[in-house]
Amino acid sequence: MKHLFMTALLSLATAMAVIGQAEGRYQPVPYVKVNHPEWARKAVMYQVNTRQFTREGTFRAAEKHLARIKELGADIIWLMPVHEIGVKNRKGTLGSPYSVKDYYSVNPEFGSLADLKHFVGEAHKLGMHVILDWVANHTAWDNPLVTQHPEWYEKDWKGDFRPTPWWDWSDIINLNYNDPGLRKYMTDAMKYWVREADIDGYRCDVAGFVPVDFWNNARKELDEIKPVFMLAEWESRDLHEYAFDMTYAWTWYERMEQIAQGRAKDLGGLFVYYSWNESSFPKDALRMVGVSNHDKNAWEGTEFELFGKGLQAAMVLSVVGEGMPMIYNGQEAGSLKRLKFFEKDEIAWREHPNGELYKKLLKLKKSNSTLLNWGHNATMTLVPNSKPDKVFSFVRQNNRDKLFVVMNFSALPRTVTFKESLYHGKYTEYFSGKAAVQDAATRLNLPPWSYRVFVK
Repeated sequence: MKHLFMTALLSLATAMAVIGQAEGRYQPVPYVKVNHPEWARKAVMYQVNTRQFTREGTFRAAEKHLARIKELGADIIWLMPVHEIGVKNRKGTLGSPYSVKDYYSVNPEFGSLADLKHFVGEAHKLGMHVILDWVANHTAWDNPLVTQHPEWYEKDWKGDFRPTPWWDWSDIINLNYNDPGLRKYMTDAMKYWVREADIDGYRCDVAGFVPVDFWNNARKELDEIKPVFMLAEWESRDLHEYAFDMTYAWTWYERMEQIAQGRAKDLGGLFVYYSWNESSFPKDALRMVGVSNHDKNAWEGTEFELFGKGLQAAMVLSVVGEGMPMIYNGQEAGSLKRLKFFEKDEIAWREHPNGELYKKLLKLKKSNSTLLNWGHNATMTLVPNSKPDKVFSFVRQNNRDKLFVVMNFSALPRTVTFKESLYHGKYTEYFSGKAAVQDAATRLNLPPWSYRVFVK
């Protein structure tokens, strides 16, 4: 009898365990396994094109701008590729920084390894962090790896080295990540710069062209040295699980550009972006938003050309909407020219209203908890208004702070009223400093391309 009783108990325990396992499989599991470094929680990114940043085009000369960038409100410096540039099949006089001749080198055009380390050290003293641009997809034609390890490269149907297919990137040739030796080499090279120069992470060029499992392992090995921040030049949620803190918000940029140029009939594209960002991308997957970068500036035009009178409104949304803002060097100076990519073309620095606007916006980002890069518990919530095709309105709020944002994305003045009660409350309009009560009777008169940011 005792034996039968024990057998029954064991059977019951086994059954309960099976049930528990079955129930466990239905429990939600956070998709993002990356541990974002705490110093990035309020951070803003600033891209430096070293070649064009100063007359000298060196790290030492760029270093003199660090305090100014810090005062602007930026925290993470993204340095475009710092490595020696290939000569074979080079484009232009100076070549593309994305045509890497040696992953362990420093481009003498910019200075020495000691100069780079000094730049990073000075940034760290100011409480800033530095990430390097990493080009893992391809190399220059005259990279030593071509002769040392030709098996590490892709070949075309004739058996010859080939550039990235379907692109006019004739100055580079594609790597083949089916080879374990290449994977170890590339990972070790990335680890070298973290150890040797104390850099804080990477912006990874065309990250989606490189296998995700390579990035997953590389992030793991980098984090074993120090907590790093990883930005992927790509727009895909699968990169967020184990490898990257942040991906590009290309779609946001494209939709805003269409609206600013008057090519969009309404704001539907913007609604679609924020819908996908909230519904498809996992919680705590950071997105990088900005109105310019080296690609857009060099090949399409300046932000003034691409956004026109809607530029400042787009700048505001890039900060008060969801995502980490990114500033491309020269934006704060209202740069009016496209920067050449393969030649020397110095930025013309000057005081400009864009700089003051960014400074004010980034001050708000640092002080308002709804604008944290993660952990804000303040997802954007649409506030329906009477002109939904041209006026964008939303609330961000948590148990500490609240923002009510209204933006006229059109070339005509608009008068709007609002539905529902989410926006109700007593506020201060951030830019004017005026007190404002928002309730069911609220009617806002908005000049063309204007914005109101109400802070509670």
